[in-house]
Amino acid sequence: MKSWKADSDCCSWDGITCDTQNGEVIGLDLSNSWLYGPLNSNSSLFSLRHLRKLNLDSNNFSFSTIPPEFGQLVRLTHLNLSFSFLHGRIPSEISGLSNLVSLDLSSNYFYYFVGGDYHSLVQNMTYLRELHLDYVNISSSLPQSLANLSSLTSLSLSFCYLQGEFPSDIFLLPKIQSIDLSYNRELVGFLPKFRSRSSLRELHLWATNFSGELPNSIENLGSLNVLDLSGTNLFGELPNSISNLKSLNYLDLSFSNFSGTIPPSIGNLSQLTYLSLSNNNFHGQLPSILGNLKSLNYLDLDSSNFSGAIPPFIGNITKLRWIDFSQNQLKGPIPFQIGTLLNLSYLDLSHNSLTEAIPSVLFTIPSLSTLYLDQNQLIVPLKFQNNSLSPLYALGLSESKMNESILRSIVNFTKLQSLSLSSINLKGKVELNTFFKLKELRELDLSGNQVNLTEFPDFLKAQNELYSLDLSNNNIEGNIPKWFWNVGEETLQYLNLSYNLLSKFEQPPVVLPWKNMYLLDLSFNMLQGSFPIPPLSTQYFLASKNKLTGSFPPMICKVHALKVLDVSNNQLTGQIPQCLLNLSDSLEVLAMKNNHFQGNLPETFKNGCSLVTLDLNHNHIHGKIPRSLVKCRMLEVLNLGNNKLNDTFPFWLESLSDLKILVLQANGFCGPIWDPNINFGLSKLHVIDLSHNNFSGKLPSNYFQNWSAIQGVTYQDKSQTRYMGDGSNYYKDSMTIVNKGVELELVKILTIFTAIDLSNNLFCGEIPDSMGNLKALIVLNLSSNNFTSHIPSSLGNLIELESLDLSRNSLFGEIPQQLTSLTFLEYLNFSQNQLFGPIPQGGQFLTFQSSSFEGNSGLCGFQLSKKCGNNEIPTSEMRHESSLGGGFGWKVVVIGYACGLVIGLLTGHVVTSTRTNWLVRNFGVNLRR
Repeated sequence: MKSWKADSDCCSWDGITCDTQNGEVIGLDLSNSWLYGPLNSNSSLFSLRHLRKLNLDSNNFSFSTIPPEFGQLVRLTHLNLSFSFLHGRIPSEISGLSNLVSLDLSSNYFYYFVGGDYHSLVQNMTYLRELHLDYVNISSSLPQSLANLSSLTSLSLSFCYLQGEFPSDIFLLPKIQSIDLSYNRELVGFLPKFRSRSSLRELHLWATNFSGELPNSIENLGSLNVLDLSGTNLFGELPNSISNLKSLNYLDLSFSNFSGTIPPSIGNLSQLTYLSLSNNNFHGQLPSILGNLKSLNYLDLDSSNFSGAIPPFIGNITKLRWIDFSQNQLKGPIPFQIGTLLNLSYLDLSHNSLTEAIPSVLFTIPSLSTLYLDQNQLIVPLKFQNNSLSPLYALGLSESKMNESILRSIVNFTKLQSLSLSSINLKGKVELNTFFKLKELRELDLSGNQVNLTEFPDFLKAQNELYSLDLSNNNIEGNIPKWFWNVGEETLQYLNLSYNLLSKFEQPPVVLPWKNMYLLDLSFNMLQGSFPIPPLSTQYFLASKNKLTGSFPPMICKVHALKVLDVSNNQLTGQIPQCLLNLSDSLEVLAMKNNHFQGNLPETFKNGCSLVTLDLNHNHIHGKIPRSLVKCRMLEVLNLGNNKLNDTFPFWLESLSDLKILVLQANGFCGPIWDPNINFGLSKLHVIDLSHNNFSGKLPSNYFQNWSAIQGVTYQDKSQTRYMGDGSNYYKDSMTIVNKGVELELVKILTIFTAIDLSNNLFCGEIPDSMGNLKALIVLNLSSNNFTSHIPSSLGNLIELESLDLSRNSLFGEIPQQLTSLTFLEYLNFSQNQLFGPIPQGGQFLTFQSSSFEGNSGLCGFQLSKKCGNNEIPTSEMRHESSLGGGFGWKVVVIGYACGLVIGLLTGHVVTSTRTNWLVRNFGVNLRR
């Protein structure tokens, strides 16, 4: 605006356009003009009533609201207020600008529409060609009238919180060239049958809820340059017709549900420069036709189930800069042809089954800066070609085969900043000292080598630039020396010393000194003494499974950014400081189980509480559960078991709509868990354990009618193994539960695991019939109560049930024949009741021993000494039914073993006190993932 002089004609000023006939200002372009301060309603801007084009893009209007006076500029055809630090409601007066052909309000982050304002805007601006509202909070469905904008060429609505179904006719608008609906996760939709000669050039649907198959009519998008369908629910095989997209240069189908083999026709996309098919369900080998994509510079096929060898054709794609084939099922050697890709800067072949020696030529690629070959069965070559070593900055050779001489060759890559040598069988101090030469290291992973050092490795003294260091699972013992406090004091962000034998800190400062620490993991060691205060910048602090003692220092509350605090399984005492809850706007996980904490729970949880997990199991906490806990609206796990709490059932927990695990076992709770005035039922609850308390009263027949998650309403595919807490790479929820009559500690909890344990209380009356609706239930324990009824036949509907314990009650009548349909059932206990009649024969009942039925004098059957006369299965029939003996039919046994999927998966994550630590290594993370 330096050219704006008061004594000169304004039509000559930069950014000003005037009507040549009458001199009126019709255009004002002040984009990127460093304007600062609020945009007020009394601005002289609004006196320019003849304005047709107004561009205020990329200025700073100090988060002021959009003045409604914009509605006075009725002649505007172009309005651009993007990236201008405006906020608040978009005034309804904007929708009155009916002459607009271009409207851009994007990327102001705090815009929002109210009510029908957005619908009015679309209905009134019938001449629109460009509508860009990225990051505007629309929070509603799109009006069907949007498809009536026949002149529309560009529609951009990313990050708008769109809901409902997208009007598919918009894809068919005659002039549409660009559609961007990215990151609207609640927006559903389907791709239409595209018309021939479509003008569409860019289509961005990533992170939306579009579903269905990719239609064959995709071939009609002959002008398409960019197709991004990543992170959608599209499925099925890729149609051969995709080969007709001759203009396509960017194709991203990652993180979707596509399957089948890659059609050979994809090799006809000769203009393609970017191709990502990662994280899908493809199968088969990499098609050689990919070698025809000579323009390709980015190729990402990771995590997509490809098998076979890496084909030599890869060397034909000479422009490649990025290759990611990680986490597939590739085997055989690495083809030496990759070494001819002189432009290659990133190569990731990790997590496959590759074998033989790594071609030395890889280490001579002049531009290769990142090489990940981790977790294969590769042999590192004894000699690198030293005439032209590539400028490697990142090298991953974890789980490879190498010896000391190879290590000495690796450290000749003096520019290395990231080195991953996890589980390569380092022998100890001599080999570790080779890393003295790597002066520029920033990221170093030597975890899982079991080097059995008797002291902390002193090669670290030379590492002043480290920001990530992982020495976990190495059996390093002794003290953490005082010189270690100077390692990366200004740079270290990630430090993992877990699964070692470290015993104490040598002269620790009051607060550990690293100024930029993000994650500090000291868990699974033998650290003694008082609790260490992590650096004040720490977000994840893990110190579980140590021998720390003393009270919890209030100084921990100075760590204001703390997200995860896990101090479980120590010997800490005293009260939980109230100031911890002052961190609750950042704190997501507070895990303090298996300590000696005493006193009451802190009374005050703050508004805006971010807690997702609160685990205080196995302490000495008494008193009541503070009602202010309802402010923690995101709480998913509440575990207060094995304390000394004395309270009634907290019905107010029903306002925590995300609660999935509730454990109150082994306390002093009393009274009913049903109130006729409260419709208690947590729709997302997966596990509830109220065992070993004094709860009492009857449960009405409809008690479980609102428990949607256990009813299976929110179905999950069992083949998709996920765990509670998967949102965090650094912490997984755990719990102890009685399953199949045995107390098990689940180190990780499957999201499909469901359980109800009301055992060892004073419940009476009937077992509710509505329990039969809980079709996703896996564990049910009602033992040691005073239930007096028949066993409901509706329990035969619990098709996923694997463990059922109704023992030590006053149940009477016959065992329902319907229970023989429970083919997943592996554990059954009906002992110590008043049941009578024959034990049902068939299904899993043939596998249960007498202990499942003892203490019921009226029962009879082959499992018991008391036979049922004519109802007993003849001995000859029993022999015919079983070739295994003991009354076990081979078909039944196969069903029992084959169907116990959830219990089978859970068993792999059970840890007892005698179990070794390697199983728990599943907690570890790969920082570069």
